Amino acid sequence: MNTENRIARASLTRLFEPGDPVARALVAKHGAHTALRIAIGARPAFPFWDVTADELAEALSRWAPRIHDLDPEKDLDTIERLGGGFLVPGDEHWPTGLDDLPDAPWGLWYRGDIGNGIPAPTRCTALTGSRDSTSYGAAVTADMAYGLAQRGICIIAGLAYGIDAHAHRAALAGSQGNGPATIAVLAGGLDRDYPSGNADLAAAIRANGLTLSELPPGTAPTRHRFLQRNRIIAALAGVTCVVEARWRSGALNTAHHAQTIARHVAAVPGSVHSANSAGCHRLLKENDAALVTDAAELTELLAS
Repeated sequence: MNTENRIARASLTRLFEPGDPVARALVAKHGAHTALRIAIGARPAFPFWDVTADELAEALSRWAPRIHDLDPEKDLDTIERLGGGFLVPGDEHWPTGLDDLPDAPWGLWYRGDIGNGIPAPTRCTALTGSRDSTSYGAAVTADMAYGLAQRGICIIAGLAYGIDAHAHRAALAGSQGNGPATIAVLAGGLDRDYPSGNADLAAAIRANGLTLSELPPGTAPTRHRFLQRNRIIAALAGVTCVVEARWRSGALNTAHHAQTIARHVAAVPGSVHSANSAGCHRLLKENDAALVTDAAELTELLAS
């Protein structure tokens, strides 16, 4: 993709919130560069498709406060200084699994070792679940992630405390050195590892893997951005496995995104007395998730 479009897409990651439907339509209609020019007021905006004049005016007002913060060259320099870069569709290392999303990111900021690329979904499993994981959840996650890494399967998670952190650490321990053992997808800019208590873990992940975000450096994580981030985790992986989750949990949101794009969803059963397994049982009962208990079963699901 040419430099003009690359810079435009870097700008869009700062100007548009993930999931903004008017922004999505604008880029689909006009392409990234022209959509950016319209959004910042450098070209006239006219209603199109099913976007009404009122909706367009409201969107322009929503984007206006962010225009003065646009400095894509600075963002690109910052990520390069941090040992990373910015991927756009068509790049050698662009993860084509993201193209299955109806709202694929405008681009993907990364830090770490891009040399081995981002494995295809058939070589990735997402492990997710409660931040307040139990010893049972921690043990199952560690066994699964270690076993998958031993098989050369990359673990995708979100760097959160609890299940995510256990998954990342066990994947690193089980790494065979043939490609990234684990990849973390963040809900904010990559200049700040979130949560900060997992900064050392993030650095270890980047030693042979990557931290990724659709948001530019300096962006703070928010609840909405965490939920939007989950669709990227789901799209990168061939299977999303929920190890532990409460009845209402962000991990179930990741599973929902996986189902939406026809990826496998799996869940680990737990005690009927454990609130931390209620969400897993809900997935198994209501959403036809596959019941799995170990790395071998996840590997089998990944290959199907």
